[in-house]
Amino acid sequence: FMQLKCRLAYQQILKEGRQEEILSGIELALEIKFNTEGLQLMPEISQISDLDKLKAIQQGIKNANSLNELQEIIQSIQTFAT
Repeated sequence: FMQLKCRLAYQQILKEGRQEEILSGIELALEIKFNTEGLQLMPEISQISDLDKLKAIQQGIKNANSLNELQEIIQSIQTFAT
């Protein structure tokens, strides 16, 4: 039982570290592509804990041509049930 508990705690720590890494990448990409205006989306994005959704947002940043287009992509990702 203790091994399982430790393993689950370790997996959670790894997930949180990965989430922070992805969020840092998203923040950098937003600033590079959309300047400081893009950083206004970070409070909303940082509430997302699903790694697949965060990766989809990363991809959305690459594909979006405008901040409005990116906001639409984020909305569609958030409403998509996994």
